[in-house]
Amino acid sequence: MATDELIEVKFRLADGTDIGPSKYSSITTVGSLKEKVISQWPKDKENGPKTINDMKLINAGKILENNKTLAESRSPVSEIGGIITMLVVVRPPMAEKNSGRLPEKEQLFLHNPLKFIRRSQTTFQDFSD
Repeated sequence: MATDELIEVKFRLADGTDIGPSKYSSITTVGSLKEKVISQWPKDKENGPKTINDMKLINAGKILENNKTLAESRSPVSEIGGIITMLVVVRPPMAEKNSGRLPEKEQLFLHNPLKFIRRSQTTFQDFSD
């Protein structure tokens, strides 16, 4: 197992700005890193994450799991100048609780495209003379 070394990490936001860099213990979990991002989120930016489940951390093209440690999530490819840069991807907020639900037709198409096509053909035939 890796020794408890300090690893320098910065978090790149979608607009290209960074949080950090700061040093973290190699045994720090990804979930703890996400909590740090939430606490350090710039106040002038809208739609910041509210919980650790509202965001993903990506390192060297890999989505990191909350229960993994920083040491387990390291990739030598991502360490430029001794600093790991992690991309922060925030899930967009829902306007209303039910607004994330697709209309019935779109749901049918996504879950059963053949049934959607058959139903659409029937509908079109009903209108033809």
